[in-house]
Amino acid sequence: MEQHSSISTEHRDDFGAKLGMWIFIFTELLLFAGLFIVYAVFRAQYFADFHIAAHQLNSMIGVINTVALLVSSATIAMSITAIQKNNKKLALRLLYATFFLALVFLVNKYFEWGHKVEYQLYPGSDAMLNLKNGQVLFFGLYYFMTGLHAFHIVVGMIIMGVIIYKVKKNIITSESFVLLENGGLYWHLVDLIWIFLFPLLYLIT
Repeated sequence: MEQHSSISTEHRDDFGAKLGMWIFIFTELLLFAGLFIVYAVFRAQYFADFHIAAHQLNSMIGVINTVALLVSSATIAMSITAIQKNNKKLALRLLYATFFLALVFLVNKYFEWGHKVEYQLYPGSDAMLNLKNGQVLFFGLYYFMTGLHAFHIVVGMIIMGVIIYKVKKNIITSESFVLLENGGLYWHLVDLIWIFLFPLLYLIT
C-alpha cells in the first residue's frame, strides 16, 4: 500500500513538473511572438532600410548555427530514448554532443557580433548615429532578439550541465528521467525560436 502511494505521488510530481514546463514554454512563445510582430510592423514601415541593413548580416553563419541547433535537437531527443533503454553511456555521449553544438552556436554568434562591433554597427555607436531610423531599428531588434535567444542558449547549457551530472550520479535513470524530458522540451523551444529568427533576420531581405 505504501509503495503504491509513493508511486502515485511520484507520478503526480512528474505531471506537475511537465505541466510547469509546458506553461513556461507557452509564456516564452508569447514573448517571442510579440517580438516577431514588432519586427514585422517596423519592417513594413521601413522596408527599404531593413533591406539595406539585413545585407550586413552573414547568412552563412546563420546557416551553420541553424544546422547546429537542428542536430542538437536530434541528439538531445535521442539521449532521452537512450536513458529510457537504460543506456547511460550513449545518453551521456549524446548530451555531450548537444552541449558541444550549443557551444558552437555561441562561438559563431560571438564572432558574428564581433564583426559588427568592429564596424561600429551596434546601438549607441557613432556609425549608428549616421544611419537612417529604419536601419537603426533593424540593428536594435537584431541585437535584442538574438541576444535574448543567446541567453536562452546559455541557460540551456546550464540545464544540460545539471542533467549530465545527474545522469552520471544515477539520479536520472530509466525509472526517473522527467528532468531530462523537460530539458529536451526547453532545448526544442530554443531551436524553434531560432527557426523563426533565422529567416526573419537573414533570409527575408
